[in-house]
Amino acid sequence: MFLVYRSHFQSLNGVISATSGYSGGSVKNPTYEQVCSGATGHAECINIVYDPQKISFVELLEAFWKSHDPTTLNRQGADVGTQYRSVIFYHSDMQRKAAEEYKKKLNDLKAFPDPVVTEISPATVFYKAENYHQDYFRLNGEAPYCQFVIAPKMEKFKKAFKEKLKK
Repeated sequence: MFLVYRSHFQSLNGVISATSGYSGGSVKNPTYEQVCSGATGHAECINIVYDPQKISFVELLEAFWKSHDPTTLNRQGADVGTQYRSVIFYHSDMQRKAAEEYKKKLNDLKAFPDPVVTEISPATVFYKAENYHQDYFRLNGEAPYCQFVIAPKMEKFKKAFKEKLKK
């Protein structure tokens, strides 16, 4: 599970599903409004189900780090708060190790102007977000937020991963 836009991952060949939701907090069945308050401890994230025969976990990590700013603590663009933290919720020791090694490599290579601050934590209960979050970009593509924030990131993502996109 990663904090990024669902539309990015849904477009990758080998990703079976990408579901928007919340994880890492202390409140059962949180609502969007509760998560946005910052009081629940949850991060907005997506739950990714993928076919490892078509796309590897390391390739998903690459897509994750190239699709957002992993150097800002508790912030993504204009969105501020712990619910917007950069986080990877891992499901196995292999995933934990791969995420930690990739993060270390990025920092060692100084791949970004500032250190990567992405949190790497064990997966906890994932709560599916409300239905209007599931296809937000597709359903609201003309909205100002989609036009000025998501669309440019999606175009950059498509260029970087054109060989890995679904046909």
